[in-house]
Amino acid sequence: MRLTWVIVAATLAVGTGCAQKDWIDRTLVTVDVTGVWEGTLHGGIADRRLTLTLVQSGSKVTGQMATSGAGAPGPVEGPVDGTVTGDIFIFEDRRGRLKAELQVNTDEMTGSMTWQFGPGRITLHRRQ
Repeated sequence: MRLTWVIVAATLAVGTGCAQKDWIDRTLVTVDVTGVWEGTLHGGIADRRLTLTLVQSGSKVTGQMATSGAGAPGPVEGPVDGTVTGDIFIFEDRRGRLKAELQVNTDEMTGSMTWQFGPGRITLHRRQ
């Protein structure tokens, strides 16, 4: 009986430790996205060139977005707000037209996005 309680206590201790690690992982910032990022937005009506100019302070990110390419709706430009958690950068333009979640790997970001024309993918490289 005593062995059973020791096993239960050990399991709870290990489980509690894992929960704490998850909390730390969610708040840890491991990348800096400050700079100019250029690449492609694939999805919706047509592929577009995308440029993000970003400034990061802690986990918060602000900046400007600009798209270019043929077809409707024309260029989409404006301010963006985002956050970095671990190596994940999540941002949204302030008008709510585009939302994205990108994984950052040094000077490259890739991930999924949604906007008024449906889902898509974004691939960006930091301008040197």
